[in-house]
Amino acid sequence: MSVEQNEYLSHNQLLQLASQAMTFYSNAYQGDIRLLCQSENATFIIRTPQARYALRIHRPHYHSKQDIESELAWLDALNSNGIAVPQAIPAQQGQRVLCLNLDENTQRYAVLFNWVDGEMPTVDVSPAAFQQLGQITGRLHQHSKQWQPPAHFKRIVWNHQTMVGSDGHWGNWQHAPHLNPQDHRIIDETLGIIKAKLDDFGQGADRYGLIHADLRLTNLLLNNERIGVIDFDDCGMSWFMHDLAAAISFNEHHAAAPEWVEHWLKGYERIGHISDAEYALIPTFIMQRRIQIMAWNGSHASTEMALSLGDQWSNETVRLCKKYLANQMPVGV
Repeated sequence: MSVEQNEYLSHNQLLQLASQAMTFYSNAYQGDIRLLCQSENATFIIRTPQARYALRIHRPHYHSKQDIESELAWLDALNSNGIAVPQAIPAQQGQRVLCLNLDENTQRYAVLFNWVDGEMPTVDVSPAAFQQLGQITGRLHQHSKQWQPPAHFKRIVWNHQTMVGSDGHWGNWQHAPHLNPQDHRIIDETLGIIKAKLDDFGQGADRYGLIHADLRLTNLLLNNERIGVIDFDDCGMSWFMHDLAAAISFNEHHAAAPEWVEHWLKGYERIGHISDAEYALIPTFIMQRRIQIMAWNGSHASTEMALSLGDQWSNETVRLCKKYLANQMPVGV
């Protein structure tokens, strides 16, 4: 399967779409429109004399309108539960997911959100920051296990096949840059063991459900004692402990990674319980996520993030596979 999720529109074209989107809103929301960031989706900041808003323009070929509306339904429920998450703002006609057309062949979905205040931590901060990450993840999982989604709720599924299969959502890990073909055998062996363990582990409601799926420090906003969570674009159905693996995405090979995992677990256990079976599978989830990111790296090779990983990142992945095959935690040096 060819993954065609990268945004190919220019900044000027995206700005045209952002300007078109804002015509659907009342004068109270009109203001300066500027591109804030473009990773997967394009996010614009809208500044009015009174407030700020975030306009998200979705990349192509990833989510349907139903998918996006389902994400917004979970955000509504989380907000009602006291968790600081972005809230979608209805347009004048009441719709929250806009369908925009640049031309007859180019369509994008867009959502306007309220602004979530806070400072974004990075991996350069104290490893203790991961306790906050684990704690808020525990709250999300606690809510997910109790919440009854509305009818027609539909989100992406993150299972072994869709993460690391040859037709995975993010592409094929074999296409990762700088990966020696001779190392395919090691990764294949690793994936075989991962699949067997996850098949045995199963997808019971106590271990598998609706998760954020990309809850890294870059998606936290710290505002005094209040923690905000953003970027639910990848939220979907998966194992709850996949969120731990996602927390250290791209950085599993760093020397501090074992401390990050330890602190995340401490924070999580303040809110939610991790069973012995889940603990036993933590190395498996971490290794699976790393290989999933290899697939992402291959399908996004020309992006700034992928290029920043350098030419040794795939070799580090192979090294972590060898640790995993030796029954060691696949993190650190």
